[in-house]
Amino acid sequence: MSGARHPKRSAGLLLFRRTGQGVEVLVGHMGGPFFARRDAGAWTLPKGEYEPDETAWDAARREFREELGLPPPDGEAIALGEVTQTNGKIVTAWAVEADLDPASVVPGTFTMEWPPRSGRREEFPELDRVEWMTPERARTLLVSAQTVFLDRLAEHSA
Repeated sequence: MSGARHPKRSAGLLLFRRTGQGVEVLVGHMGGPFFARRDAGAWTLPKGEYEPDETAWDAARREFREELGLPPPDGEAIALGEVTQTNGKIVTAWAVEADLDPASVVPGTFTMEWPPRSGRREEFPELDRVEWMTPERARTLLVSAQTVFLDRLAEHSA
């Protein structure tokens, strides 16, 4: 397809831990005014866009640090593949078994005009909440295309 725009690409890490109650995953609620009053479909794994000159793996680790303000954990990276979200963005993810305290997260921020057409710029956290939750609960809150990553993680840890 000549002249077609390449879809935006994003990469991220899905942390998981094993507890007495089973596996939990670490997900974040998207910050900013558009998601402030939404729960379902407003959660995501820590991820972000990258350009062709960066590998998806490097981007996933960089975005983890940018979005959570913490170093990405070491450990075996389990490739969870790609999904295409409804907005056309292609997301590549890896699962890494690790534990972290959500209270230690120092989220990165973004700036946007708010309210719209006001001329004022405000800063918002990339993720305004980060929580450990069961895959079942995460499935009801995640951006719908990302639920495939939960299935792929379950297949791997079965």
